[in-house]
Amino acid sequence: MASETTAAAQLRDRVVQGINQALRKVPAWPLYILGAIPPVWLFIAGLTGGLGVDPVKAMEHQMGEWSLWLLIAGLTVTPLRRYAGINLLKFRRAIGLLAFFYILGHFLIWLVLDVQIMSQILADIAKRPYVTVGFAAFVLLIPLAVTSNNWSVRKLGPAWRKLHKLVYVAAVLGALHFVMLVKGFQIEPLIYMAVILGLLALRLPIFARRSR
Repeated sequence: MASETTAAAQLRDRVVQGINQALRKVPAWPLYILGAIPPVWLFIAGLTGGLGVDPVKAMEHQMGEWSLWLLIAGLTVTPLRRYAGINLLKFRRAIGLLAFFYILGHFLIWLVLDVQIMSQILADIAKRPYVTVGFAAFVLLIPLAVTSNNWSVRKLGPAWRKLHKLVYVAAVLGALHFVMLVKGFQIEPLIYMAVILGLLALRLPIFARRSR
């Protein structure tokens, strides 16, 4: 039994090593090109009538949901490395920046194409809780996007890592925004919230000690 366990562990280590070696050869920059394709497709679909009777709402919702996908993908990098040994750290910056630009697109669609009236926009942010929560998540991500470069890492030093932990709060607020937005009981936004909270829980010291 012990030899079988050792053989399985060795096989797993070889597989992980092979995956990591392959990942080292893959550059991160193609992610930006691939990440630009869905919003372009969504915009074209909206212009050509492919998004139903309310294309603005459809674009707004889809960009918001894709943003959550990217936030979850970014939060998955550390647990995947810690518990499975697969190293995707080189892609995390690109994933984070894409998440911010998708959220920016979601916000601009709401701002420019949906509400349009500035006084109404300010009133919505102040009086509608789900808008307030979503806007807070967007604001928290702005300094993270601005400092997602090597120069900022060098200038900020240890403070850079502390600053970028704001993504944890922003991700929870983003999921909460979705939960509050939908009408009635819907399972999808709750799944997003559960996944994000689960990924954050895996960072707690108790799980870190067990992984080691």
